[in-house]
Amino acid sequence: MTPVRKNHRTLGYAAALAVVTAGLIAAPPQARAQAQVPKTVRILVPFPAGGPTDTAARVISEQIGKLHGISFVIENRVGGGSAIASEAAARATPDGGTLLVVAGALLINPILKKLNYDPLLSFEPICKLVRVPHFIVVNKDSPLKSFADFIAAARAKPGELTFATVGPATGPHIAFETLKRRASVDVRFVPYPGTTPSINAVLGGHVAVAMGDFRDVIGALQGGLLRGLATTAPARLEQLPDIPTVAELGYPGYEAESFFGLVAPAGTPKETMTQLTTWVSAALQDANVRSKLVNAGLFPTGVCGTEFATHLRQQHEHYVQAIREANIQAQ
Repeated sequence: MTPVRKNHRTLGYAAALAVVTAGLIAAPPQARAQAQVPKTVRILVPFPAGGPTDTAARVISEQIGKLHGISFVIENRVGGGSAIASEAAARATPDGGTLLVVAGALLINPILKKLNYDPLLSFEPICKLVRVPHFIVVNKDSPLKSFADFIAAARAKPGELTFATVGPATGPHIAFETLKRRASVDVRFVPYPGTTPSINAVLGGHVAVAMGDFRDVIGALQGGLLRGLATTAPARLEQLPDIPTVAELGYPGYEAESFFGLVAPAGTPKETMTQLTTWVSAALQDANVRSKLVNAGLFPTGVCGTEFATHLRQQHEHYVQAIREANIQAQ
């Protein structure tokens, strides 16, 4: 701050400034931190309205806005497999006024092609909002009655069994390729433009097996149209307790889930980051928020700050290795 020159015309301003400064010093730290967050915050969502990333952003921002008087504007910036929104967020003024909802694509895209952001350096992690478990499913009439049947069939007829996920070069596709290597099987990958089309392909008998998100398979599983062979989650879900994890079926340590998180542009002031992280973390603990998210097939995590930064780094390392080993190419 430029010093105030003490002359007869500025003594009054100096005295006023001293009063204001004293007030700020006396204010509690939380009040000073809250003042750092703009009253209007834009959240960039890289995927269409109504999808899971959009839902997570709206549920969380509604809770924070209600409690803290912040106006949130959800902007669905679709395109480039999330790269357009990610690059826009990386360029945004780092004042807390622009945030970005991120998924695995934030980490995967720069591995496959040159982009104008670094997934680990261009952003300040706030919180991992939710996790989304995957389920390996077959048609109710499939001769594959269990995960063991699936592996046995794949080994008996290499390259003949078909397996569908959203893809290519997506988190579920990478999870599938990782499973193939762990199980030493040759299964033919069939990409679809979304999880719902891949599940419909299994229901229609066009592919043998699919990997889908919880929200896309729960109805058909409970309705008896699909049979769940395994979940890629680290533990069984209470909503589907009879479906075992891949890990407990002979592949310890294997797990694969989608995630959605919230980040700010790199360089956002520490006080602003602290306040945003506090608000988001508190929102994720709210019973009503958790209920809304779970009903949408999204499981709150509350992994925030440095813990979320560690998660992003570990996921990035996993994707780099998996993409190299499976020779996955940009599309």
